[in-house]
Amino acid sequence: MITVTVLLDSVEKIQRFISIISKYQCSFDIESGHTCVDAKSLIGMFSLDISNPLKLTINDDGEQIEDILRDINEFMEY
Repeated sequence: MITVTVLLDSVEKIQRFISIISKYQCSFDIESGHTCVDAKSLIGMFSLDISNPLKLTINDDGEQIEDILRDINEFMEY
């Protein structure tokens, strides 16, 4: 499990982000304040305040973490 900060401040970014992470079998949780939703859920994502960076938790055993981080790099906040 790893947690990173992402910025998904537009509908287009959310759609592209979900398209990318949906190809992975592991689960992704995303938090905004006290709200946590499944990051693969379009409806869940639209329930969040996307004007601020979000905390993304990737629940993977480590085998795909490098691939996932590479694929979502454009959304990550450092």
